[in-house]
Amino acid sequence: MKQTVNVLVPVGQLGGGVRAEEVANGIAWGSHAIAVDAGSTDSGAAYLAMGVSKNSREAVKRDLLILMEAQARARIPLTIGSCGQAGGDAGVNWTRDIVVELAGELKLHPRIALLYSEQDKRVLKEKNAHGKIQALTPTNPMTDALIDSCDHIVAVMGAEPFMAALDAGADIVLGGRTTDTAVIAALPLMRGSGAGATWHAAKVAECGALCTTDPARGSGVLLRIGEDSFVVEPLSTGIRCDTYSVSAHMLYENSNPFRLIEPGGILDVTAARYHQLNERSVRVVGSQWETRPYTIKLEGAAGGPFQTIMLIGIQDPKVLANLDLFHDRMLAALHGRVSRSIGEGVDYDISLRLYGWNAVSGLPVPPDAVPPREVGVLFVATAATQEMATRIAKTCNPYFFHFPLEAGTELPSYGFPFSPAEIERGRVYEFKLNHVVAVNDPLELVRIEWVDKA
Repeated sequence: MKQTVNVLVPVGQLGGGVRAEEVANGIAWGSHAIAVDAGSTDSGAAYLAMGVSKNSREAVKRDLLILMEAQARARIPLTIGSCGQAGGDAGVNWTRDIVVELAGELKLHPRIALLYSEQDKRVLKEKNAHGKIQALTPTNPMTDALIDSCDHIVAVMGAEPFMAALDAGADIVLGGRTTDTAVIAALPLMRGSGAGATWHAAKVAECGALCTTDPARGSGVLLRIGEDSFVVEPLSTGIRCDTYSVSAHMLYENSNPFRLIEPGGILDVTAARYHQLNERSVRVVGSQWETRPYTIKLEGAAGGPFQTIMLIGIQDPKVLANLDLFHDRMLAALHGRVSRSIGEGVDYDISLRLYGWNAVSGLPVPPDAVPPREVGVLFVATAATQEMATRIAKTCNPYFFHFPLEAGTELPSYGFPFSPAEIERGRVYEFKLNHVVAVNDPLELVRIEWVDKA
């Protein structure tokens, strides 16, 4: 590895807790760029539909303060992808405002590029009419109605928009929705590093110190990417990478541990080999890149019905010994009560989630499972309006005081941690799109704007 492009990845997600001493290490060790992801779909559709960030403004500003000071001192670019969690235009603007505010406080004047990837519905309808949009399994084919049902739609950018901004002289690039890897891969690809090595390195480093043996004790890593290999090293001197921790990250959020689909190609690590370079670093060779027709994933989200919830604690031993039966009988009784009290024809749903039993997986519990000491029942009423969801919860509330497992037996007592018991949770948000769109140019669906003087 005679010549490498070195990328400092300070943390897995902006706002997650950048460590100043680690960033200083990365700069001292020869970083050519700082790259960090700022969001994903991990936390659900609400952030795209609402245009808000999961992370607090204070947490993001704190991390940006460290990164912008380092960027200015080292005179290397800072690239950020999926700004504001979901990468919509509102998220890019929210992050832009924090960066501009910090630049004023720090008396810095960076050239800032803004990459917007939120989509015009008319453009997507035209693309679909020409057969350019395909559904991913198990999604239904794209229709105009499906497009119109979304509150916001973003295209998941690859590395090329970041490369274009860097080539035009950007000091800081704030990107809309981006693949986790693309924001890291941009500068190495631009400077001639091998595509296989670059995309694999970016995949390994996308979550910062998660590819180390002790991620709780560190936040970031440094990549050194060459023509046909790369080296990954923790930014914290107190932790290490080994061949297991590095190779295992191909399993993270990926259905195939050997192949990773990106805009414009597929990373294939079938032939990759992992070598312990020294006590703290791992070198990887043999990663391959397969160029494919350029497609970009579309993500669309919208608000739906409303929910009201209640939380109930149960310690009754008879109920705990027959939780599946209790669930089924209680649910049937609640539906009957709603039908009798509110009437037929109401569009609603009730679910009971037994935390401590099977609420996380939703799968049947083995018949020989030991009864838990206690469970928490999460009651969820879903309806077209908040008022109706709350009416349903209030209607069902009395059953959770003393509902017996068997009729005619002594009544048990259950516990409510809150009064009033009904908690209006608000709207349900859902992803509507899981499609890819074919483009002739990687920048075709991206708008680049500039903040020349912060």
